Amino acid sequence: MATRLSSRLLIHLPAPTAAVITTSPRLRKPTAAFTASYRRRRPRLAVLAGAAPSSGAVVPAAPAGENRGAGLTPAEAQRLEEFLKADLPHLFDDVGIDRSAYDDRVRFRDPITRYDDIDGYLANIRLLKIIFRPDFYLHDVKQTGPYEITTRWTMVMKFSLLPWKPELVFTGLSIMGVNPQNLKFSSHVDIWDSIQNNEYFSLEGLVEVFKQLRYYKTPDIETPSYLVLKKTATYEVRKYPPFSVVEAKGEKLTGSSGFNNVTGYIFGKNASSEKIAMTTPVFTQASDDKLSDVSIQIALPMNKDLNSLPAPNTEAVTLRMVEGGIAAVKKFSGRPEEEIVAKKEKELRSQLLKDGLKPQQGCLLARYNDPSTKDFVKRNEVLIWLNDFTLE
Repeated sequence: MATRLSSRLLIHLPAPTAAVITTSPRLRKPTAAFTASYRRRRPRLAVLAGAAPSSGAVVPAAPAGENRGAGLTPAEAQRLEEFLKADLPHLFDDVGIDRSAYDDRVRFRDPITRYDDIDGYLANIRLLKIIFRPDFYLHDVKQTGPYEITTRWTMVMKFSLLPWKPELVFTGLSIMGVNPQNLKFSSHVDIWDSIQNNEYFSLEGLVEVFKQLRYYKTPDIETPSYLVLKKTATYEVRKYPPFSVVEAKGEKLTGSSGFNNVTGYIFGKNASSEKIAMTTPVFTQASDDKLSDVSIQIALPMNKDLNSLPAPNTEAVTLRMVEGGIAAVKKFSGRPEEEIVAKKEKELRSQLLKDGLKPQQGCLLARYNDPSTKDFVKRNEVLIWLNDFTLE
């Protein structure tokens, strides 16, 4: 939700909010389908004092000084939750958030940013709209305390002031305190998944921002879409929708055996001699725990389905649909040599088990760059599919 990143360089990254989804993943380049349905102007705040819930009953604010007892009533909590689901997608559009939902002296905090009134917070949002094109995905909104509503979110933005326009991704929680006297939000505290010290001012938080400014060279061509559900200090958890691939038998994870077969299909060596647009990355997949049963794959354009693709003209090449799902991903640069990849896979699997997740056997290596790319800017990733993942 409100993830306001900032550095001491006039960069304040705010509350994440530009599109709301629950389970649908996001394309690398957001499509109108994700945002159009959330651009409608919603009614201004109808959940605070005197609001009428769906049942028709009124949700009144307590008179000043009255003891409200145990906390929000179920109806009040529901109305506040529904309000946030409707309001937060407008943080970075022309409608904007409903400032009347917040106390004038509302307290905003994240690891590297703080504001003590609504005007400061809104000024920060306006600055971010100029510097970034933030995308925000709201995963959950629920009551977590007597006068507390918590949201879980993903915030993605591009830092346009740097030539390579790095993509910064933050995931976490926003804890929204509610004033018992008027049912307005009186505090807003962000917790990032990627750091331990979330108290303001967190040097760890500032380091996390600068880490994400580093340069990975990613070709400007289509890549399979995904949504980052959770970003930790060492890996991302991504949701991939189904996508189709052209595939051939490989020899080892870092090898190129079979590469000419799959690229040959793309470049026109197929039943209809059709040339198909190249995508990135090149995947090599090991389906066994010894990382020895290997295939090489290239994802096919998203506007193609298996029924519309030309048939391969050799038995060495097959087409298939990857089911998608939830994958843990560890990114690294350098030359993806076999022993390095095996080490990265072992590190990732060990961390997943430590975190109580359920990794499947095998892994994928994603190589985004051609061999001529300088090693220190190469983008490589190890992916491990997960079973039974729950976002908490």
